[in-house]
Amino acid sequence: MSTNIPQFEHLSVSVPKEFVYHVELNRTDKLNAMNNAMFKEITRCFETLSDSEDCRVVVLSGSGKIFCAGIDLKDFAQNSLPAVALIEDPARKAKLLYQLCTLYQKSMSSLEHCKKPVIAAIHGACIGGGVDLVTAADVRHCTKDAYFVVKEADVGLAADIGSLQRLPKVIGSDSLARELCYTCRKFPADEALTSGLVSKVYNDKDTMIESVINIAEDIAKKSPVAIQTTKASLVFSRDHTVEEGLEHIALLNQLMLQSEDLATAATGQLMKDSNIQFSKL
Repeated sequence: MSTNIPQFEHLSVSVPKEFVYHVELNRTDKLNAMNNAMFKEITRCFETLSDSEDCRVVVLSGSGKIFCAGIDLKDFAQNSLPAVALIEDPARKAKLLYQLCTLYQKSMSSLEHCKKPVIAAIHGACIGGGVDLVTAADVRHCTKDAYFVVKEADVGLAADIGSLQRLPKVIGSDSLARELCYTCRKFPADEALTSGLVSKVYNDKDTMIESVINIAEDIAKKSPVAIQTTKASLVFSRDHTVEEGLEHIALLNQLMLQSEDLATAATGQLMKDSNIQFSKL
């Protein structure tokens, strides 16, 4: 299918390189804080790119001064809580709160469910929901002025849209993840690098975006069958045993090894041709 990217109010989508899509959080007047509309747009955007044969890699960044200020609490208080307050019955009130929670969860998980690798490029503050968002990405790079805060406990709730589930697995330290979630302290770029939350730190945003887009272009030149199967296996294996992961990739590759991409890639390696072209997928 040819990509027909919808127009968004709070996201900006561009194509800086062939098969590379750049999605920017674009609610700069609110420091890219996420309201209900943005949550829905993120889901719609990544579901569209996941199925697009014109997209092989997605770069995610934030416009303006910072990456993301988290959930827009003012919007939530004005547009979501009044509907909850009108309901007296606890069961029905709980149902509405559950629907709101899963709406936000679906938005964050759309990055993980996207068949294409997602590279998050973070500058400045990445707070609350911003951490939920980037921990669902495949790769994270940031600028030296970036910092991360799991903010939810400070505003009286447990984080419920991804950080508590993904952060311990991303950084590989249950102790550090718990410390960050309990204290809500700033987690600066240098500590994010040493802990594994990010894999590279840059001096400034422009340099970071240029580098990340080049990395995305390099990935996009590879077999889309190989890359998408690799992501599927990595996501599955994170939450399963080694044996289950091996069985999963064996089942996938009994199909994928029959792809024309295998012969095409092998030919490119033998001929030392870095410009081998793969069919759209």
